[in-house]
Amino acid sequence: MENPKIAISDLNLFIGKQHILKNINAEIPSKKITVILGPSGCGKTTLLKSLNRLTDLNTDVKVSGSIMIDNEDILTTKRDITDIRKKMGLLAQRPYPLPMNIYNNIAYGLRISGRKNKRFLDKRVEHYLRQVNLWEEVKDRLRDPAAALSIGQQQRLCLARGLAVDPDIILADEPTSALDPISSQTIEEKFIELKNNYTIILVTHILRQARRIADHVIFMYLGEIIEQGPAAQIFENPQEEKTKSYFQGMFY
Repeated sequence: MENPKIAISDLNLFIGKQHILKNINAEIPSKKITVILGPSGCGKTTLLKSLNRLTDLNTDVKVSGSIMIDNEDILTTKRDITDIRKKMGLLAQRPYPLPMNIYNNIAYGLRISGRKNKRFLDKRVEHYLRQVNLWEEVKDRLRDPAAALSIGQQQRLCLARGLAVDPDIILADEPTSALDPISSQTIEEKFIELKNNYTIILVTHILRQARRIADHVIFMYLGEIIEQGPAAQIFENPQEEKTKSYFQGMFY
């Protein structure tokens, strides 16, 4: 792959004595949707969390190998980890809006980066809420608690909050698993639109969803990458028996 956004080499991750990620080698293209597929417990979420070093929060973790993002190894860099994480918006399985109103959920990240002018904040809050198709639904209730929104609206709010810190990578861990079909479709459509400006890495075990939105696929099983490549190639002509079996629904 020419000029990948992320290049992972010989990545191994242990939590205690448990070997979670095993000799991971992968390249993730820029401004595409890469879907990490595989059955539950295969290491998908751990791989995703490795990309912004959230795995560091586990005191018993040991990591070796390299994760190059824009030609910088984030595992050995001397830069503050917070700076690395700022490059990445994170969307979790369930939305976790901040315990404040809708407006401040978006403005919070802008304020802590030093941007406090009210007129500027008003414009940026509207901009990011429009980016996730939420502005028209909430423009008259910006001072309401974010927790008063529906689950689908909260997930879009969390996406807008992630975009407000100016990332260039979006990490999404099963972001539609708690949503109804209409809200799920809205999030999927938004990802397809956002990939024009962001590199998106999405973990899912929903094969139908992966087929709908993936440009690039990484298939994992028991902590290893079994197969990876362009989505059309992986879905239409998988080379590995485990991949074929997974696509045929023989294990989940």
